[in-house]
Amino acid sequence: MKIRVLLVDDEKDFVESLSQRLQIREFDVKTSLSGDDALELIRKRDIDVVVLDVLMPGKGGIETLREIKDLQPLLQVIMLTGNTTVETAIEGMKLGAYDYLMKPTETEDLVDKITKAHTLKTEHEERISKAEIKNTIKRRYW
Repeated sequence: MKIRVLLVDDEKDFVESLSQRLQIREFDVKTSLSGDDALELIRKRDIDVVVLDVLMPGKGGIETLREIKDLQPLLQVIMLTGNTTVETAIEGMKLGAYDYLMKPTETEDLVDKITKAHTLKTEHEERISKAEIKNTIKRRYW
């Protein structure tokens, strides 16, 4: 099954170009030009990894990250920025961002990060599922 990626950036040309590069590499890609639109898509669709720009008009990347983690704590988010500061990176990591990449990013670096972030999400989901099964069995038979 293809990894489902949501690209969120207010630069339309950048999002379209990056989307095409990821689709060529067999990712299922959705795009969004704003934080609010991204949150709406996350509520409606199954997404594995979000690639999120830090600086956007309206709801910025850090605020959007915070809301994504409230909605779906296991959803992995890679922050993408042209001019990050150490403080912004630390804040994003504290809020649960998987990693940061600087723009412009090499496609292969992004593909590597997306793949690793998806693996982490899948591992978390499997551990939770096993724990739920274990608890169900324990309740039924004890």
